[in-house]
Amino acid sequence: MNIKMPDFDVKKFVKDAGSTLSRVVQLTEEKLGTSEKTEMDSHFEILSERSDCARMWTEKIVRDTEAALIPNPANRVEDFIFEKIEKAKPKRLSNLEYLGLDMIEGGGEFGQDGAYGSALIKVGQTQQKLGSCERDFIGSAGMCFIQPLKKFLEGEMKTITKEKGILESKRLDLDACKNKVRKARSMLGQQTAERDLRVAQSEFDRQAEITKLLLEGISTTQATHLRHLHAFVEAQVRYYGQCNKIMSDLQRELASMRPSTPRLRVNSEDVDLTSGPPYLSPSQQTQGSSPQQQTITLHPVQVPRKPRVSPAAYPIATDDSVIAELVANSDPNDISEL
Repeated sequence: MNIKMPDFDVKKFVKDAGSTLSRVVQLTEEKLGTSEKTEMDSHFEILSERSDCARMWTEKIVRDTEAALIPNPANRVEDFIFEKIEKAKPKRLSNLEYLGLDMIEGGGEFGQDGAYGSALIKVGQTQQKLGSCERDFIGSAGMCFIQPLKKFLEGEMKTITKEKGILESKRLDLDACKNKVRKARSMLGQQTAERDLRVAQSEFDRQAEITKLLLEGISTTQATHLRHLHAFVEAQVRYYGQCNKIMSDLQRELASMRPSTPRLRVNSEDVDLTSGPPYLSPSQQTQGSSPQQQTITLHPVQVPRKPRVSPAAYPIATDDSVIAELVANSDPNDISEL
């Protein structure tokens, strides 16, 4: 059985290995300070720093946005985008949807005819509505903001990083050739080194121009990212507006289900006990002073004491001397001793 071996270019392998070794030597000498290093112009360095800054902060914004929108690491923003586009069934319920289910089941156990059970069911249904709105918002935010930023990182920024790496390799080759020219001793060696230097310089210049054009394009992407940011804010406005309406409707429904407010009647007026102190009636609140300056004082009712009755007013049998003595020595208004 004949096995066909893949074509292997030995010369190319040796050349690449030699180039890699030459770069390692050049980089080591630069670290030790025994070799010169070709520096890029100031404009190129500024562009390079801006690209590094754009990459770092874009990665951080994407990461933080995903963490803020999707606290559960088991969920991915791509899943929400797919559900929104394809109208697919959710793979996992959100935390609000789980809460809504528990409330509805709990309300059924407590009894939907009771005040607490029926209110629990209402709130649970609202949590499910909020969960649905949240799911739709995450999908919208992923489509209009997170996904474009990820595409920028995986596309343009990855290309720039690759080209900058190639440029650094060409720069090491150029500086290595410069060292060879300086160290060449024979005429033939000098000519060979100078020819290699011209080739290395040409490749370096061409790669520097390519990388520079890519770096200059970073500034134009900010205008695109600004549009995506506006779209993200608009999605947030819609989402929080929907949530506010849902919660306002729930508040009205719960208010209509609330039992009558306990009240206390003071001085022929009804006082709401749930409003907190001071307990003021509507007429007391409109007397011109602030509630903090008004108080209600409840005075005990003064019950007049009965006149003291003389013991002689009670007919006592003369033959019962013990009872007569007790009556004579007691207060007729106090029956505790009898």
